[in-house]
Parts: sequence; structure tokens; C-alpha cells
Amino acid sequence: MKTALSTARIPTLFATFWPGAGIARAVVMVLGGSLLLALSAKVQVPFWPVPMTMQSLVVLLLGMSYGSRLGAATLAAYLAEGICGLPVFAGATAGPAYMMGPTAGYLVGFLLAAALLGWLAEHGWGRGVVRLAVAMSIGHVLLFVPGVLWLAVLLGWGKAIAVGVTPFIAATVLKTALGVAVMSALWGLAGRRGGSQSLGR
Repeated sequence: MKTALSTARIPTLFATFWPGAGIARAVVMVLGGSLLLALSAKVQVPFWPVPMTMQSLVVLLLGMSYGSRLGAATLAAYLAEGICGLPVFAGATAGPAYMMGPTAGYLVGFLLAAALLGWLAEHGWGRGVVRLAVAMSIGHVLLFVPGVLWLAVLLGWGKAIAVGVTPFIAATVLKTALGVAVMSALWGLAGRRGGSQSLGR
């Protein structure tokens, strides 16, 4: 009988689209993912009560699509790029000092969330509306926890919740729904692609 979290690894979305292994493949995926993260950090979508960036959604989608190892490697590469001074973060500045600023905890949460969602995807939680919604919700919580903890160190608990959680609740719900829709659509595309390849053999 299968348990809720099987010990066998399930192929991730990107492994389905691009099967195989190798350093070149991993490098392309990591660099492509870190570029996508940098672009998503710069995009602001008008939303209430504050503008919404798509970065946290991209973090969760990368984790679910790449798996735990490549997802974590991609976020680690992205953070390393920012620490080295490349303009990949949402703010106008980067460098080591940025990792001591108010958003530093959320950046750490990005790495944790991508790794966890990758692990969940590898154990059967990357498909199906209900499982995707649960996994995405868990990812958002894990993303917020270190962010709020660090804000509390800087600002105190009340202020940390007021500026680090409350304004983003509606956007988080929306991004969870978008994440479920995007992953479901991509898995549907993967299924049609696989069917077409089978017919062509």
C-alpha cells in the first residue's frame, strides 16, 4: 500500500520535458532559473493593498518543476549572484550588505521553500489540484517564516506582522491559485507531448 509520501522518487516536470542527466543540462537549468528569478524580482503587478512581484510564485514553480536538488541549486546560485553584486534582487542594490537588510529572511525562505517543494514534487505532490494547492500553501508558509523572524529582530513582532505578512495575504492566495493553474497546465502539456511522441514511434 502506498503511503501519502512515497519513498520512491517521481520524475519532476522538467525531467519529463527534458529527460536525462549531466552537468551541461544542470547548468542550463540553474542559469535559466536564476535569470527567470531576477526578471520576476523586477516585475511589479498593481495589486491591493501593495504592488505584487511574481518572484515568490517563480520560486515555488521552480521548486515544483526542478525537484529538490536543482531547485535548491538554482536558488543558491541566485543568492550568490546577488551577494556578488549582480542586480538580481528586487531592490536597486545588491551585495553582501543586502543580506542584512529587511528582505534577507525572505531570501533565505526562497531557498528553503524551493528545496521543500522540490522534495514534495518528487514524492507525488506535484500533480493534482488539491495536492498542488496544499504544497504551494506550505511553500508560502515556509517562505514567510524566516522573513518574519528576521523582520521581528529588526522591527519587533507587531511591526513584522503588520508590514511583512498582512499586506501580502491576498496576493499569496492569488499566487497559490496561479501556481496550481500553471503546474496543472504544464503537466497537461507534458501529457499531450508524451502521447504525441508515442504515436510517432
